Amino acid sequence: MKKLLLLFLIIQLDSKAQENPVNYVNTLQGTNSDYNLSAGNTYPTIALPFGMHTWSAQTGKNDDGWKYSYKHKTIRGFQQAHACSPWVGDYAVFSLMPVKGKLKVAEEERASSFSHANEVAKPHYYKVTFDNKISTEISPTERGAHLRFSFPGREKAYVILDGYTKESQITILPGERKIVGWVNNGRFIPENFKSFFVIEFDKPFKSYGTWDNVSNKTEANKPSAAGKGAGAYLEFAAGATVQAKVASSYIDSAQAGLTLKNELGRFKQLEQTREAAARIWNRLLGRVQVEGGSEEDMKTFYSCLFRANLFSRMFFEYDKNGKPYYYSPYDGKVHSGYMYTDNGFWDTFRAQFPLNNILHPTYQGRYMQALLDAQKQCGWLPAWSFPGETGGMLGNHAISLLTDAWVKGIRSFDPGQALDAYFHEATNKGPWGGANGRQGWKDYYQLGFVAYPGSEGALSQTLEYAYDDFCGYSLAKLTGHKFYEDRMGKQMYNYRNVYDPSTRFMRARKANGDWLENFDPYTWGGPYTEGNAWHWHWSVFHDIQGLINLMGGNENFTAKLDSVFSAGSKVNVGAYGTMIHEMTEMVNANMGQYAHGNQPIQHMIYLYNYAGQPWKSQYYARLVMEKLYNATENGYPGDEDQGQMSSWYVLSALGFYSVCPGTDQYALGSPLFRKATITMENGKKFVINASGNSATNVYIKSATLNGKAYTKNYFTHSDIVDGGVLNLQMVAYPEKNRGISREDLPFSLSAPEMPDTLK
Repeated sequence: MKKLLLLFLIIQLDSKAQENPVNYVNTLQGTNSDYNLSAGNTYPTIALPFGMHTWSAQTGKNDDGWKYSYKHKTIRGFQQAHACSPWVGDYAVFSLMPVKGKLKVAEEERASSFSHANEVAKPHYYKVTFDNKISTEISPTERGAHLRFSFPGREKAYVILDGYTKESQITILPGERKIVGWVNNGRFIPENFKSFFVIEFDKPFKSYGTWDNVSNKTEANKPSAAGKGAGAYLEFAAGATVQAKVASSYIDSAQAGLTLKNELGRFKQLEQTREAAARIWNRLLGRVQVEGGSEEDMKTFYSCLFRANLFSRMFFEYDKNGKPYYYSPYDGKVHSGYMYTDNGFWDTFRAQFPLNNILHPTYQGRYMQALLDAQKQCGWLPAWSFPGETGGMLGNHAISLLTDAWVKGIRSFDPGQALDAYFHEATNKGPWGGANGRQGWKDYYQLGFVAYPGSEGALSQTLEYAYDDFCGYSLAKLTGHKFYEDRMGKQMYNYRNVYDPSTRFMRARKANGDWLENFDPYTWGGPYTEGNAWHWHWSVFHDIQGLINLMGGNENFTAKLDSVFSAGSKVNVGAYGTMIHEMTEMVNANMGQYAHGNQPIQHMIYLYNYAGQPWKSQYYARLVMEKLYNATENGYPGDEDQGQMSSWYVLSALGFYSVCPGTDQYALGSPLFRKATITMENGKKFVINASGNSATNVYIKSATLNGKAYTKNYFTHSDIVDGGVLNLQMVAYPEKNRGISREDLPFSLSAPEMPDTLK
């Protein structure tokens, strides 16, 4: 009887997830973060998928990158937000805040205390009730939001608009119950950048005035103001419940009004906006149905799937005829078509874009063309846009995105144009950060590696450039561009030039070819970007067999993989001079030198698939998911990074991972759920059945793909998008005779069975 009851409860749980998966999402996941330690560095994002604007409660001061920190006790506003990382701040921000009793406009004075017990944090609906009994509710549209402020008792009721940092302009229109204006804030914006907003209230203003957040002085009955931090206040009837509809445009005020009408005009009550947003999220989240997991697994999975679908952000709007157009953050002009922004490709080429290629091929097709449009507008391919180009981090990974899309059948762009743009990146250094063009490109071309000293992160740059050159080579090979095929084909093996056989690590070299002295694989920084030799050794995504060959074969390679976990969590701070949060997160994870909290090593556990020990990839995939992820405020082992860490979890929980974007293969791991169903845009379904799956049964004993025995340690993109069924038999012990033949190994350039099309 107990077993039947348990089975009934599991069936009910699975049915609930399929019908309303948004209820499993906790947008507070990863918010218990600050400058010293990241549990995700997220905020409780209120948004639709890839929404141009999002909203968030604000606990931090204006211009604090950590706009919301779980440990804070007060909220000082509700922001229009765009931040994809606290390290780069935010842009196009203004905030609204309800206040009762005495008028208080200064951000510290107006802040109200709250308890997380009185907070609801979902993608489609956020609500908090302050200790003073004022409640705020928010539901999103793509370019706006619907807010509701409920004031208790008989005290005066105010809503404060804060213009945030830099310049702002506001005009109060009492007869129309509106505020219109613009803000100009952010670090990576053109000179003429403005975010125009319109806010429409459903209740009349009892009184109003302006203020600025520099002097914090108010001016009653003044209908407009402009300058640094200009804002407004509105008084409503005591005890009122006030709704506010907000929309913003980067084009002009008229477009903001049109967007308000189109996105929010049909919703009279916030409940209608909330339900519409819930339908959109349930439709998207429901395209990846998982069954046969614990309640906590469900929460973590759908919370991560939510975050995997926020970036890159739409940066286009619809005109009066429904045609897309946009203000370009690259040249400050208005263009027809689609544009996207807010993404650092060094983070997201690894998993977030591959996941999007599965779920959103139409979106990705538009995105690829937008990359080339951006290149025409500013002269460079984006690498880290926010919303204009920053050039942050390293590598030229736009070519990874373009090649991965092409290989997976997304062919919405001219490959010749893409290759021309990439070649320009690879043979020049731009005016912005290290990933704007190619820092150290002359060394890389002439010496076959980036020399150190001379370029910070030189070893990391060499490895990433070699991978990018593989992507350029592949796109050229597949599309008949012989010059680029030959040029990139010579450079994609440059990783070999920085392998030191005496230490069996990737190691920096000086311009004269000598190895950099005083090598210590535990030392962070210098030639290694945000990591050390243990982390960067494995960044040969395109030729793992070549790396195995350099190391003397499978036995040495797998022993080295094992030693990552057994080497201890020692840190030598090196060039950083002090512990940075990535170091602390590695130590806290207590998995040796496996630093999952940052990107360079996140693919490493899947490399056993290439060397005859696939069961270890299965073991570690499950261990990392279980140990380092959850759905709480401490949900991530480091920066979530625009959906990358969430996408790693989503793909891994489904049982596979994109080790080498730019190929059509996914390496097998160990699925977290007994069943997962992925529904494509075209309605076809790919089903992964993991019979016998449990917390202990993490190993694959046998597999069939569409009814045929399957021994490979990978499957292809077409296997997914064409629809089909992958059946896995899961057991509690390693099956050491499966997946060990040469033909079972995933793609590597140096593998003799490499397809002729890519030789």
